[in-house]
Amino acid sequence: MAYGIVHHFPGGTKEQYEASIRAVHPSDGSLPEGQIFHAAGPSADGWTIIAIHESQESWERFRDEKLMPTMSAGIDGGFPTPPQETGFTVHNQQTG
Repeated sequence: MAYGIVHHFPGGTKEQYEASIRAVHPSDGSLPEGQIFHAAGPSADGWTIIAIHESQESWERFRDEKLMPTMSAGIDGGFPTPPQETGFTVHNQQTG
């Protein structure tokens, strides 16, 4: 079952997002293995990212093998702190 994750970075900026994505997503502009949707943009007090993965296991693999090690090492120009995070099992997914 698909799994969604919402990351909110209080005070986050477009520039921090772009630096972070360059560090954790494939350089060809594709999505990481197992990720099927990605959207991001400014929110009331920072920057929000929404991602949908094929499964919770897919999300956890990306988080544990790529995202957290890269963020823990520090990303030049990236988000300085971990996000507020909410995960959810996707009940319904529609596209137009």
